[in-house]
Amino acid sequence: MRILSLLIISLFMTFMNQKTDSPHGSGFKVSCTTCHSSKGWTLDKSVYSFDHSKTSMKLTGQHTRIDCRQCHVSLVFAEAKSNCSDCHNDVHQGTTGLDCSRCHTSESWLVDNVNRIHDISRFPLLGAHRTADCSQCHKSENPVRFDVPGVECINCHSDDYISAKNPDHITMGFSKECTPCHKINAFQWRGAGYNHDFFPLVQGHSAVSCSNCHTSGVFTGLSTDCVACHQTDYNGTTNPDHAKLNFATACTQCHTTNPGWKPAPYKLHDTQSFRIYSGEHKGEWDSCADCHTNPAAYASYSCITCHEHNQTEMNSEHKGEKGYSYTSTACFNCHPGV
Repeated sequence: MRILSLLIISLFMTFMNQKTDSPHGSGFKVSCTTCHSSKGWTLDKSVYSFDHSKTSMKLTGQHTRIDCRQCHVSLVFAEAKSNCSDCHNDVHQGTTGLDCSRCHTSESWLVDNVNRIHDISRFPLLGAHRTADCSQCHKSENPVRFDVPGVECINCHSDDYISAKNPDHITMGFSKECTPCHKINAFQWRGAGYNHDFFPLVQGHSAVSCSNCHTSGVFTGLSTDCVACHQTDYNGTTNPDHAKLNFATACTQCHTTNPGWKPAPYKLHDTQSFRIYSGEHKGEWDSCADCHTNPAAYASYSCITCHEHNQTEMNSEHKGEKGYSYTSTACFNCHPGV
């Protein structure tokens, strides 16, 4: 009888100490009431209160609206993975890497940040590349593979290099490194797209053809002096006659790159002769010929051309001055500061 009593007590104690194994794994410590109610073991969404943000996979976007079992294929929740590729097939077939968040968000697979994606890559999209269609560079077997052809210009622009005839890149033996000549942020190959920063092609120079200056087909070592290209313009100018009057061939003393050679200010006049851009003569003349009335002799000029109406006043002011003559052209000898 005593043995029977001990057996009954032992069985009772064993029953009391026995715990039901959790289908969620031995290390799962979340209370059952967080997801379940007395209605049954099926997930009760009316009581569900598990905070997924405390795990390695915070639920945002579309992940908040899908069924748990789509990710938790096993009830052992610790077995669930948090990498995109663990749940999603890589339609890009390894051509973009496994970090889907570089291009996609949890809200949608649509990509609206292509430029930003490229900005952090080896090939930021600048100039014409910013408006190009992806398939123009990523020539792949399907539209969602993004095989990289290379980041060198020639990888995509070999045909442009071969077909270029003005100048002929192949005949001239031009380098296949495009950037020394062509700007990567330009929208065209020539004009503003040509990297001619050592001699800026602006204003009057912006529309010229390469052959206008590179007449011999040589594209290196040319002089950057204006007269190297504009000797004919210098020789043919008659108002005033640059060659006859022995004007300097440094065109920039008077000219800018504005088309048509004008305006042509000679600011050195203020320091080498007398002030016409400042002082009393500032704004009192329209052209060189106002004072330089003899186009064949620019070294001479006539003051009375402009001041003839002041003869009475001038005679009165110079009364008693030795050698004074109203018709003299040497006023500047006595009035150097005007």
